Amino acid sequence: MKKITPSKLIAGWREWGQLPDLNVEKIKVKLDTGAKTSSLHAFDLSLFTHMGKDWLQFDVHPFQDDESITHTCTSPIVDYRWITSSSGHSQKRFIIETTLKLGDFSSLIEISLANRDEMGFRMLVGRNALKGRILVDPSHSFLLSPSSH
Repeated sequence: MKKITPSKLIAGWREWGQLPDLNVEKIKVKLDTGAKTSSLHAFDLSLFTHMGKDWLQFDVHPFQDDESITHTCTSPIVDYRWITSSSGHSQKRFIIETTLKLGDFSSLIEISLANRDEMGFRMLVGRNALKGRILVDPSHSFLLSPSSH
């Protein structure tokens, strides 16, 4: 049996996160070890070229059931891949790379952009972003971040 190393943080199954590169100061995220890729709710996507590279501009509503706050974000595109959702539906999605902060934890991660209007969380943090760094305790919430909105 592999021992838990003290270098790994223990997080709850949901946390408050930040995406500082996208100027998103607060977003409730679900830490989902069953998902390989992280996913962010994004809409009104538009492609543009900046310094010879493909970029995206998109909008984010960071809080479920609250469309009064909108962040317009820009990011270079790092990939365009087929992602299979938990319902088994596959769709081609833009992949960006951005910094995720959960409390004192900070890491550059890949995120697929998708319309998550029907989902309970605006952002899903998958196992690729967590692997080797964070253990998820499914019996707790907000271990790395305060629970207020």
